[in-house]
Amino acid sequence: MCYNCGCNLPDDNMGKGELSKGGGSLVEHDFEKLGKDWDMTTKEAKKNTYKLLKKELKL
Repeated sequence: MCYNCGCNLPDDNMGKGELSKGGGSLVEHDFEKLGKDWDMTTKEAKKNTYKLLKKELKL
């Protein structure tokens, strides 16, 4: 859930379930699924997400 709350535990959904399975926590598995579903690597999915977040947050 660290992608939501900042706990730095990317594989722990904190009991809220994985986003890709209808839960409320964005976890490492979600990025793996995104990459697979879009024929890209997990790293590419993260980079694209990061790029958009950077733009949206004006960082």
